[in-house]
Amino acid sequence: MNIVQTPLPGVVVIEPKVFGDERGFFVETFRDSWMRDAGIDQPFVQDNQSRSRQGVLRGLHYQLHNPQGKLVRAARGRVYDVAVDIRAGSPSFGQWFGIELDDVSHRMLYIPPRFAHGFVVLSDEADFAYKCTQYYDAPSDAGIAWNDPELAIAWPLAGITPLVSDKDGRLPSLKNQAPERLFRFGA
Repeated sequence: MNIVQTPLPGVVVIEPKVFGDERGFFVETFRDSWMRDAGIDQPFVQDNQSRSRQGVLRGLHYQLHNPQGKLVRAARGRVYDVAVDIRAGSPSFGQWFGIELDDVSHRMLYIPPRFAHGFVVLSDEADFAYKCTQYYDAPSDAGIAWNDPELAIAWPLAGITPLVSDKDGRLPSLKNQAPERLFRFGA
């Protein structure tokens, strides 16, 4: 297992060892000691999985109350995954990090609480799995527009028209987000 620090503090890539041969592969997808080695000290309390077809773009989501840390991976297929620092006053406020996750390398991305998260499906179909440090809390569901021009996320959409939910299509840009709907750095 290899831990790769990213330019965003707390956002880390976890590269597990994959053991493969002509029969298939074996990979450990979670180990508590990896989290401690990566500086992640919150327990995971909920696992989720979604299936989406090519071009589906989900995000950028976060929970205002009970913010979730997420350990995400593509259990099947290929996605481009993005984390955005939305902690007002942070030196990296408004910056994003993106990485391709797939079912070959089995890389995972940890997105800490108080960051927005989204992904787009690049393969024909993908199963996206993630562990969360807090339970889903529908009343505190919040988000930032996936296509916010000031964030300028370089989604790899060449030839793909993104399929976005009505809810995600109505999310505000970061600068138009009400101040009480963002986190304060250091709070």
